Amino acid sequence: MSISFKDRVAIVTGAGGGLGKEYALELARRGAKVVVNDLGGSRDGTGTSDAAAEVVAEIEAMGGEAMANGASVTEFAQMEEMVAKAKEKWGGVHVLINNAGVLRDKSFAKMSPEDFEFVVRVHLLGSAYATKACWDTFRDQAYGRILMTSSSTGLFGNFGQANYGAAKLGLAGLTKTLHLEGAKYNIRCNSLSPVAGTRMTQDIFPEQAFELFGPENVVPAALFLVSEDSPTNAIVGAGAGGFHSAWVMMNDAVWLKEEDRTVEGFAANWDKISEQSNLIAPQSGAEQSGAILKAMQQVLGADAAPSSTRG
Repeated sequence: MSISFKDRVAIVTGAGGGLGKEYALELARRGAKVVVNDLGGSRDGTGTSDAAAEVVAEIEAMGGEAMANGASVTEFAQMEEMVAKAKEKWGGVHVLINNAGVLRDKSFAKMSPEDFEFVVRVHLLGSAYATKACWDTFRDQAYGRILMTSSSTGLFGNFGQANYGAAKLGLAGLTKTLHLEGAKYNIRCNSLSPVAGTRMTQDIFPEQAFELFGPENVVPAALFLVSEDSPTNAIVGAGAGGFHSAWVMMNDAVWLKEEDRTVEGFAANWDKISEQSNLIAPQSGAEQSGAILKAMQQVLGADAAPSSTRG
């Protein structure tokens, strides 16, 4: 099976280097026309450079088509203009990889509100703005593939990255809702949690690990997740040739009778409530209320409890 992006137009944000550059190059090799978006700033989001133009030159040198775009993902109007230019030149947009990001790491005690807000704005709002700019086009053409860049910090936590973790878990939640809203329009949305040696991690990884976790090793997962036959609502981890899936899980609900619905009653049942057994991965928020009703029925009987939270 060969996966092609021929006749597809792809936007990759933060594509001037690292992961984004590798995504853009491989998309072009597989036939996509690529918008290489990059503000060109440093790791903390300051400054500018010609990084996007350099990637475009690489793509054109191997016979591909690409355009450079220096818009900021934090400005919705600029994202709208980016999409409009792609459509004007190539007739549509089919793939969006939200990869732009910054780091301003400090412990929460030392982190300024400004640094917290900025990181959330770039990662979470920036991805939302780029996606919103593409959304009507995806709906109108009944085709869209979106990749959000989440992180192990967002999924599992990491010391000194409260701002980054909040944004990255937010992207996993955004993915879950967009997967539901986009389903009938053939819009699929997934999250990728990459581990890669890039400028973002250059002074974090030991030298040997930095080389082992080259960004090219993440590309297979990223491109599959935006391909025509991609899944949707997946959370995938990738790095150094290793790949795994992650889920937001829920156990069986424990229904407490009215006389037990006290702080002490909850505490007495905590071991059951927190038990990691019979885990499921709900596909929508409605399954949480459904699990509660199921537990109620098991205690009261099917006839004594409602079967649905909907009228």
